[in-house]
Amino acid sequence: MTKGSINVSVENIFPLIKKFLYSDHEIFLRELISNATDATLKLKHLSNIGEAKVEYGNPQIEIRIDKDAKKLHIIDQGLGMTAEEVEKYINQVAFSGAEEFLDKYKDSAKDSGIIGHFGLGFYSAFMVADKVEIITKSFKDEPAAHWSCDGSPEFTLEAHDKTERGTEIILHISEGEEEFLEDGRIRELLTKYNKFMPVPIKFGTKEINDPEHEPATITDKDGKETKEPHRQITVDDIINNPNPAWTKQPTDLKDEDYSSFYRELYPMQFEEPLFNIHLNVDYPFNLTGILYFPKMTNDLNVQKDRIQLYQNQVFVTDNVEGIVPEFLTMLRGVIDSPDIPLNVSRSYLQADGAVKKISSYITRKVADKLKSLFNNNREDFEAKWNDIKVVIEYGMLSEEKFFEKADAFALYPTVDGTYYTYEELYNKIKANQTDKDDKLVILYAADKDEQHSYIESAKAKGYEVLLLDSPIVSHLIQKLESTKENVSFARVDGDHIDNLIKKDDTTISKLDEDQKKSLDELLKEVIPSEKFMVQLEAMDSEASPFIITQPEFMRRMKEIQATGGGGMFGMGNMPEMYNLVVNTNHELVSEILNTKTKKKQERLINQSLDLARLSQGLLKGEELTNFIKRSYDMIK
Repeated sequence: MTKGSINVSVENIFPLIKKFLYSDHEIFLRELISNATDATLKLKHLSNIGEAKVEYGNPQIEIRIDKDAKKLHIIDQGLGMTAEEVEKYINQVAFSGAEEFLDKYKDSAKDSGIIGHFGLGFYSAFMVADKVEIITKSFKDEPAAHWSCDGSPEFTLEAHDKTERGTEIILHISEGEEEFLEDGRIRELLTKYNKFMPVPIKFGTKEINDPEHEPATITDKDGKETKEPHRQITVDDIINNPNPAWTKQPTDLKDEDYSSFYRELYPMQFEEPLFNIHLNVDYPFNLTGILYFPKMTNDLNVQKDRIQLYQNQVFVTDNVEGIVPEFLTMLRGVIDSPDIPLNVSRSYLQADGAVKKISSYITRKVADKLKSLFNNNREDFEAKWNDIKVVIEYGMLSEEKFFEKADAFALYPTVDGTYYTYEELYNKIKANQTDKDDKLVILYAADKDEQHSYIESAKAKGYEVLLLDSPIVSHLIQKLESTKENVSFARVDGDHIDNLIKKDDTTISKLDEDQKKSLDELLKEVIPSEKFMVQLEAMDSEASPFIITQPEFMRRMKEIQATGGGGMFGMGNMPEMYNLVVNTNHELVSEILNTKTKKKQERLINQSLDLARLSQGLLKGEELTNFIKRSYDMIK
């Protein structure tokens, strides 16, 4: 037996490992199973190239709990180690990594989550164990070795009688870490981190129906037939899927394969995804994965952190912001890349060159997929538009390259349910909706019911009205106005339709200047100036006498601020202000002006104003009650 001290100058390195390596102790299991997987796959490689003269077979990794003895066993059938290799890889390499780690990160490492980056994966065991043993037999024809360390720099290394190839790590679980001796907790961690590891992982056994046994049919005395029960057999409980869908070629997968993998990833998701995007690239970096578009809601915060990030089938995180473009964090699925470091801090990841390339590749791939879906089946794409538009519009706002590509598939639906691309819309409305200053005005509504009368006024002129109702539409139209030449967007209730798209022909007012002045004074006496800006307009006599509008700029800035922007405009504390457009050519307006008694004039003005407010949904509470009562009195 050899006894010795690990070559390390920091005497209290183990307490430091426990304190600094991870804030989350559960990671130890991922690290040890990753090591076991590496040892197994390395053996496979050496066997394939003829360097290991052994039968690779069908190796698996086994996790075993001995609750009474407070031990956790991780057993693999990989390439194993000789005593000399244990000395080198466990006592020297790992600890030189430990010292480098502590030297570099002793002040800041607590939250950085760094182990594998420094070859420290094995030593994460000491976060949960006060003694660790390694029993290992190399694939080479050499004796097995038994290494033991109690969390101090002292270790023992001796021969062992193990005959099977591979390594067994035994953790003597520390006081306070007994959760890692519970079946349920270990199964939870295996499912979380190792669900798709490339080597089968056994954790106990389970009962299944015997596939070799077909239950016989039994006929009773009355001639009634019943099947005898299935015969049960005990099999290893393999908790992972070593060959998940993303590791296969897209040509080898059918639609149902993508659907069943989605259910495997998200067992609690009962709604099918709309479509998927299979990522598969090997230059200039390695990346595979499958992204799914779920049905979207208008709540931008609901969908976050659903994509799972893996490195060589080892789960890393489901917080992928900074790796995946932000607008795609609303998607679901898997990304796997050996080029993403397994154990580094988020700030390191976000600054990493490979990660930035991966992010732009994913953006391009998603845009190309959306374009092909649109081109191949436009009808189906239009049917799904409302469920995916939030992601696409968010992408157009946040990623310049995506914005450029989106012209080919971003849709602009009208209130009548017709879908246009931007180019189609432009060509359709250019002749009719260009104003006297040669600017194209694109009209839109946010709510078909609330803005119904305004939509009808626009349609009466032969204008197209878009239905843009996503929560970020104000941001999007700002972006479109700044990138498309000589184009402006106007919501249909932003002004009277003749003012939204000003043409050369002007309507002559029936009222002369003195009458207009008298009307203006009369209206301003009755109508509260802190809520309404009165403007007299000569319009078609068939148009409404009183129309309430909200200035486009003010409303848009409020909306932008409400969805996280535009704070510099200081709109948050401004009172709601509306324009009251009074049609000087309507006969009711003439009647108000010509009515002899002040009381009747006031009643007509208030009734007309309240009708206009009612059409905008602005009449509520006591004012609505008074309006209804007043209206009944007028009928009487």
